Amino acid sequence: MNKTRTRLALAATVATIGLLLSGCSGGSSGSSDPTDVSPEGEIVPREISWLLSRPSDGGVITAMEQIADEYAKDHPGFALNLITTPDRPSYIQKYETLAAANKLPELFDTDATPFAQKLASQGTMMDAEALLKDLGVYDDYRPAALNYQRFDDGSLYMVPFEFQLEFFWYNKALFEQAGVEVPKTLDDFPAMCTKLRAAGITPIALDGQDQWPLERYMAYYPFRTAGPDYVQQLKKGDAKLSDATGEQAVQWLSDLGSAGCFQDGFSSTGYSDAQASFTSGKAAVYNIGTWELNSLATDALDPSVRDDIDYFTLPVTADSVTAANEYVSPSGIGMAVNAKTYDPLVRDFLSFALKRYPEVYAATGALSPTTNVQTTIPDNATPLYQRAVDQANDVGEKTAMPWDTQLDPTSNTRLQQELTLLLQGEVDPDEFISTMDGVIADNGPKAFQ
Repeated sequence: MNKTRTRLALAATVATIGLLLSGCSGGSSGSSDPTDVSPEGEIVPREISWLLSRPSDGGVITAMEQIADEYAKDHPGFALNLITTPDRPSYIQKYETLAAANKLPELFDTDATPFAQKLASQGTMMDAEALLKDLGVYDDYRPAALNYQRFDDGSLYMVPFEFQLEFFWYNKALFEQAGVEVPKTLDDFPAMCTKLRAAGITPIALDGQDQWPLERYMAYYPFRTAGPDYVQQLKKGDAKLSDATGEQAVQWLSDLGSAGCFQDGFSSTGYSDAQASFTSGKAAVYNIGTWELNSLATDALDPSVRDDIDYFTLPVTADSVTAANEYVSPSGIGMAVNAKTYDPLVRDFLSFALKRYPEVYAATGALSPTTNVQTTIPDNATPLYQRAVDQANDVGEKTAMPWDTQLDPTSNTRLQQELTLLLQGEVDPDEFISTMDGVIADNGPKAFQ
């Protein structure tokens, strides 16, 4: 989730590129036909590699390591080499460098970005929809999990391994102290913040340092008033923030800033500190996903606030075109399959892994991207854990896409900078709109050609 580029990360990336280039070029040669999902030939065990951007001790890697070991028992000589870089900016540098050198491994992580879509158009990635259907598992996946991975044209080239729901967690005791209720619409947020501030309470804890959490707020109003297609039009220059939809969104954000919705110094607050502000009872609201269930819905949570924690989903607007049960429900970074190294072994392993994975992953207490398993609720869970898991069964198909996976890199970086200035009152809505419309016009259309 870290969006901060550092010189150290860049140096580490450069130092390891040579090793990656040499380590990812092995293996047999596939047909390079993205639709040839069932190639003929003998299954010859070998080591295959997965270039990924996930925590090394996270549920996805833990589950896949177990599954690879199980597969290897019946296929001596097989091994799954996990090339892990959890820091996303460093990962993207590795991934794009390897792609440019035509050295991507058999499996690699990617979001549905303009860069990934170009790789797909060049025949580098297997057609994931055709693959999942051929393996007989396509219908097991949650539509929202698959839709999160799709490109703008609806094509599917990435396989999801996660499913998350993003909520507004809140402290009921602090709400009662300030005399506020759960907001019914997004327009209720500024007034909620004003009352909480007046009661001496920090309204919303925000990880402003990593920038992506603030960018979520940019996505909310347009998703409600214009639907998920708005950002797809905006990023290509077919819509503008100076349009009515954009103006409403920017004004709402400006109002959040004027109402002091986020903690003082939010721009320099990191992930852990933002979470601690909420879990210690200092902040009333915290917008984060179900990947934090172990921190927010188990006995790991501070007893002094444990019984006061609840959540609400993204409020609608008065003229909302998306349903109340449609909000941010990401399935994380997806896994692409390299068409150039796809062969009977890769197919056979994926057939085994994708059928086995839901059960193994759900046993860790996580939400599976499929509906054919039940999540194991930890013994130390609070009732909120089960409720959050059950919520996954009532999620609509439309999802509010994070804008950092949608905009071209230049426009996205500038948006993150300007959002902070807008919330801090250093630029007004008109200046923000003029700047961002100009940046997107200069960079968006050519990125999506």
